[in-house]
Amino acid sequence: MRHLLTLLELSPDEFRRIFALTKELKDKFQEGIREPVLPGRVQALLFEKPSLRTRVSFESAMAHLGGTTLFLGQDVGWQKRESANDFAQVLSQYVDVVICRASSHARVEELARYCTCPVINGLTDQAHPCQALADLYTLDEIHGPLEGKRLAYVGDANNVARSLAVACGKLGVEFAIASPPKYQFDRPFLEMLTAAAPEVRVLQTVDPREAVAGAIGIYTDVWTSMGQEAEAEARRKAFAGFQVNAALMEQAPEGAVFLHCLPARRGEEVTDEVIDGHYSAVLVQAANRMHVQKGLLAWLLHEVE
Repeated sequence: MRHLLTLLELSPDEFRRIFALTKELKDKFQEGIREPVLPGRVQALLFEKPSLRTRVSFESAMAHLGGTTLFLGQDVGWQKRESANDFAQVLSQYVDVVICRASSHARVEELARYCTCPVINGLTDQAHPCQALADLYTLDEIHGPLEGKRLAYVGDANNVARSLAVACGKLGVEFAIASPPKYQFDRPFLEMLTAAAPEVRVLQTVDPREAVAGAIGIYTDVWTSMGQEAEAEARRKAFAGFQVNAALMEQAPEGAVFLHCLPARRGEEVTDEVIDGHYSAVLVQAANRMHVQKGLLAWLLHEVE
């Protein structure tokens, strides 16, 4: 039984296979072909947190592949009415895969421990693997083979940054992150990353210009994530010098693209002229959430099982 809770669980060859399936399915989609490779399959979306991209992209992906989706909100009583063991074992008799979007990573780990079908992490406080898969796929589409290149991330070392660092480590991409000292990767995460990808190259700096130098992609995310609202003012002050604007983009090589997982707080972590400008690949990146998740579902349910 394979789950996808973080990208630490994927080998480089598995990354490449998911990307190959993604390209095949995306090419067919653009030709008007929606190949039903998963007919009759059912996915459950078990969500604690609100979502636009994760929910709609997974629902559309499964529909294109010939399956169906059940959206499960608070009404099913997860974590409330019965034990995690009972809940997971019953749910996984009804569906083929569960996509879980939860406040705590421990909750997704617990769900996977008891489920008898694959569980995919749709976002937790520690990881956002599907987002990072789409991000690296997008860079590969734009810039070609990624090994030896640099992705720069400017902002909080949050769940998205963690997943990006893991993906980069697995694929031979240097990951440069510019953050205030208090908001950088901690030592336990870096040790875990190095154990999983011994050749990983991570540059942590307090200078955004150093991070973006030589980078093919410049990435940022909100300074205050869901659940951190009480820290918003302190974070705005701490990250005041870490905005991605035109002046910072000019420090990157010609052809570098801007990436953001969205939703964005325009005027904080990024300016309108960048996110709406010629640098921006955010709409392609958002569309690729659906395409990569089609590749992931096809791999997980058609090839791995």
